[in-house]
Amino acid sequence: MIHVEGLCHGVLSIQDLAIPRGFSVVTGPNGSGKTTLLRLLAGICEPEQGSILVDGQDPSSLVRGFVHEFPGRNALFSLVSQEIASPLWFRHSSCGEVERSVARAARFVGIEMLVSREVRTLSGGEQVLCALATAVVAKPTLLVLDEWDSHLDWETAARVEACIRKMHLPHVVWCTQDMDIAASADGVVFLDRGRVRYAGAPQAVFPSLVGTCWYPPSWSLEEWNSSSIGST
Repeated sequence: MIHVEGLCHGVLSIQDLAIPRGFSVVTGPNGSGKTTLLRLLAGICEPEQGSILVDGQDPSSLVRGFVHEFPGRNALFSLVSQEIASPLWFRHSSCGEVERSVARAARFVGIEMLVSREVRTLSGGEQVLCALATAVVAKPTLLVLDEWDSHLDWETAARVEACIRKMHLPHVVWCTQDMDIAASADGVVFLDRGRVRYAGAPQAVFPSLVGTCWYPPSWSLEEWNSSSIGST
């Protein structure tokens, strides 16, 4: 369980929020504080006030993976293979472990053909996949994804989402504007103007968002089909 209590940081004001283990989505309008919350969850910055605990521990004490919308800006190494290996190098892993783990992460994301390329030559979508491989190479307890899928085509995003689910990481927190992905999550947090407007299972959150752009399109289609069948 991720527990946020008495949090005040920038635009965010969250008195009490519990995010269950598993696959959770954070969404809401632009400027609502989504990226700020994700950076705090990932332990990239410390809250100005309040606390965040992941299974009772400070996020900074855990193995974390983080991917944001423009990962190419933060690449540390020139080659893809080096970038993926960097979390393990910083942990002083053995050469054999690094080699095996890099190959596994690249295969998992589907970028085996890119490992010898220079990061600067990758397309935006390829840079995101490289960053994802880097984020999961050390098998993190917490994986945070900040709208990383905005540069991927639907088919690639769906394939990688399926792979992430198969990893069975304790915590995956994904910020996305794709409401069908949100509808398939274990939990949804809807932020608005820095506050949690709704939180819970998709079935508890989305009925309050009927008629808005935040309602899952697939649910709308199913409801329309249901009503059409019933009227014949």
